[in-house]
Amino acid sequence: MPLRELERIAAVNRFLKLKISKEQELQEIVELAAKICETPTALITLIDADTQHIKFKVGSQLETTSRTDAFCNYAIEQYQVMMVPDALLDERFKNNALVTGDPDIRFYAGSPLTTQDGLNLGSLCVIDQQPKDLNELQQRMLAALSKQVIQLLEFDSSITILKEQFVAAKRSEIELRSFFESSIDCHLLIGKNFEVLAFNKSVERMVYTAYNKAIVRGSDMGQYVNPKLKNEFYDSYQKALKGTASFEQRKIIYGDRQIWWVIKYEPAFNPDGEIIGVSVNSTDVTARVKHEETVTAQNESLRQIAFIQSHELRRPVASIMGLINLLKSDERAACIEEIQLMEKAALELDEKIRLVVGYTADDTGANSLQAS
Repeated sequence: MPLRELERIAAVNRFLKLKISKEQELQEIVELAAKICETPTALITLIDADTQHIKFKVGSQLETTSRTDAFCNYAIEQYQVMMVPDALLDERFKNNALVTGDPDIRFYAGSPLTTQDGLNLGSLCVIDQQPKDLNELQQRMLAALSKQVIQLLEFDSSITILKEQFVAAKRSEIELRSFFESSIDCHLLIGKNFEVLAFNKSVERMVYTAYNKAIVRGSDMGQYVNPKLKNEFYDSYQKALKGTASFEQRKIIYGDRQIWWVIKYEPAFNPDGEIIGVSVNSTDVTARVKHEETVTAQNESLRQIAFIQSHELRRPVASIMGLINLLKSDERAACIEEIQLMEKAALELDEKIRLVVGYTADDTGANSLQAS
């Protein structure tokens, strides 16, 4: 099946599912078409892959027909009014079930329902059980009415799509807002004039805690920044506004509390890629900083222990070894068993101290790596 036909069928199926709000207007168009063309029957049809669906009608009880029997199946192959003055004299239709049986069609004229992208979905047609012809004015009026039909249908389709998009956008907005508000990080959007555009509850709480006032959308951001940090904050804001992101780690004091923050300044873009402001996102890293400080203090303690072990503990051993060497210089004392045992014990003690110092140094290095 050609791609264009697949697109046409997809559009027909969309219109078949459409909840039509202009039913009265469309019914009036059908009745007007029958009156203008002086026929007992007029229909608005939509044709899918296999079936002709009769959506609005006057002078007929039909709801559907097969596509192969539908006169409108030929009408949708062109972009102007198709007219069959006498079906019994037309090779295409003289043996058609709708001609040889009910509703006994002899005359047919149909104008295609053409969408804005050129797809013919069905037709506005008029039918008679007697041979006849339409004059030029009647044909023009039928074509004009068919355009009005498709405009009403496309209007309803557009409204439906807009409603669906609105609902989807609203759902996405709610989900995003929920994430935005529940985040423990501080998220703030500042406009191109340094005005507050948006913020989450974490920012709201932080500002109230620090300055005992509520942050307000549209207000100047400067009043919510520590005066000592305002110049640096504004410089980072200006860089981000020009497209350069930056971040910093800073300690900020709130009364008797101090909090370490990692603050990121990033340009905020609209869907067209234009910078509309600056996104400031702050994460509380106080726990991490305190952990690093604890590890650093522990490492320093271990270094001191290693120093003590290396110097204070080994000093007596060195003295003992010195005395032993002096005694060994005396040939008579060198062979005394107690001196030999004392030397062996001193060497073993020195080796154990070296091992302890080595373990302590390794732990210090491991903790340093862990802290980094």
